[in-house]
Amino acid sequence: MAEEAQDMTLLEDDEEQQLYEHFRIVVDKGQEPLRVDKYMFERLKHSSRNRIQKAADAGFVHVNDQPVKSNYKVRPLDVITLMLDAPQHDHTIEAEDIPLDIVYEDSDLMVVNKAPGMVVHPGAGNFHGTLINAVAWHLKDLTSFDANDPAVGLVHRIDKDTSGLLVIAKTPVAKTKLGLQFFNKTTHRSYNALVWGNFNEEEGRIEGNIGRDPRDRLRMNVFPPDSEIGKSAVTHYRILERFGYVTLVECILETGRTHQIRAHMKHIGHPLFGDERYGGTEILRGQRSSTYKAFIQNCFKVCNRQALHAKTLGFVHPTTGRQMDFTSELPNDMQQLLNKWSIYIHGTNNDTFEE
Repeated sequence: MAEEAQDMTLLEDDEEQQLYEHFRIVVDKGQEPLRVDKYMFERLKHSSRNRIQKAADAGFVHVNDQPVKSNYKVRPLDVITLMLDAPQHDHTIEAEDIPLDIVYEDSDLMVVNKAPGMVVHPGAGNFHGTLINAVAWHLKDLTSFDANDPAVGLVHRIDKDTSGLLVIAKTPVAKTKLGLQFFNKTTHRSYNALVWGNFNEEEGRIEGNIGRDPRDRLRMNVFPPDSEIGKSAVTHYRILERFGYVTLVECILETGRTHQIRAHMKHIGHPLFGDERYGGTEILRGQRSSTYKAFIQNCFKVCNRQALHAKTLGFVHPTTGRQMDFTSELPNDMQQLLNKWSIYIHGTNNDTFEE
């Protein structure tokens, strides 16, 4: 059992970490055939067999990357991945009258455009003023919606200082079907980011495992793809506009790891502008003049966060089966930041930006 325990991992670094529990188990070499629900029940101390069976029925139990039902018999060296709704919250989520930018809403779900600086979900030190507190207020007259029930609510999340689109499920069926799309990576999401530096290429691909930085647990680090450290992550990027010392890029995620864009861009030498945790508040490119330094400091004041926006979100509607695609404009702080850079480079000789 000691060897087997080492092969069971709670996948806690994904962006859905507060909304779901992810597990990965490698079956022991000497394992006799056993139903997967019973096998998992014996190994997950705080999960009921019924909870595991419901996850299998919903398509959240995979063996060797293929969905299986509860009666599947595990075999030696099978790789089992499982996603379960997070347990009931330790505290009560209270409805709070906080403005919401609702992009779309129907009886099954709602899509919101989150403002920068708003925490998505209550947690340590942030039990009030969050997005889900605002959602609880907006849906307070919907008797079937309970913000404290993990079977409904947020399907995914973005960082506090990242702005942009999120989908919220009003019903357990909607959350299950939407969650499955995120689990199977069939959703479509793109981000706009302003990063330090210029690029020789017009587009690129970043692959590197993402895991906690051992020197700073609040920061993620990038490790070689073939290493045993962290979890696989792939980011695609495309140049949208060049501003000499900084570049506006579109990022499309194959995976959804915590701080994925921020860590990957830092890894290739292009930290997000204004991203203090990943070195983006240093003046990494440009001139030594006091005028330029003052310009950069003014830019930091205009957009006092990492310049990252979840711009597009696409998924299949859980009830109608129709493809739903949404786009949100850049928030005012990022738009003002881009305007400042645009004015700056148009008053500067382009030869200045050769690196």
